[in-house]
Amino acid sequence: MTKAAPTTAATLALDRLGVPYTPHPYEHDVFVEGYGLEAAKELGAPPEQVFKTLVVQADARLVVALVPVSAMLDLKTLAVVLGAKRAGLAVPDVAERKTGYVVGGISPFGQRTRLPLVLDATATGFDTVYVSGGRRGFDLEIAPRDLLTATGGSLAAISVPR
Repeated sequence: MTKAAPTTAATLALDRLGVPYTPHPYEHDVFVEGYGLEAAKELGAPPEQVFKTLVVQADARLVVALVPVSAMLDLKTLAVVLGAKRAGLAVPDVAERKTGYVVGGISPFGQRTRLPLVLDATATGFDTVYVSGGRRGFDLEIAPRDLLTATGGSLAAISVPR
């Protein structure tokens, strides 16, 4: 039996903008903490095509960085891209409060407080990428250019291999 796609703040935001996407719900295992790798496995997609949404504190501001689950965010490079002196992952409580989503389900779309976004340049190697749809066990497949249009984001090489 196929799981029905939920309606989330992310899907509502994309629908409002008329941005095309494909919903991909899957059964989330509550004991799994590697949300991105779980998504890749459940979706049958290469980890390089599934992107994790990370909320980052860059100096005094919060930003969102999207990098493949197969890679790590290069915080020093991100700081340079943003013109910040330093960058570090935001405290989970702050990330959840600002975005309106729970860790493991933070979507780049429909955030409570719209945060500036940087998408890793590797996304351009794919026709579509997978990102969180706003809850654990739900991803959205979207073209990188549509992701950038919907978020007003920018593109930069901000990941390093694991």
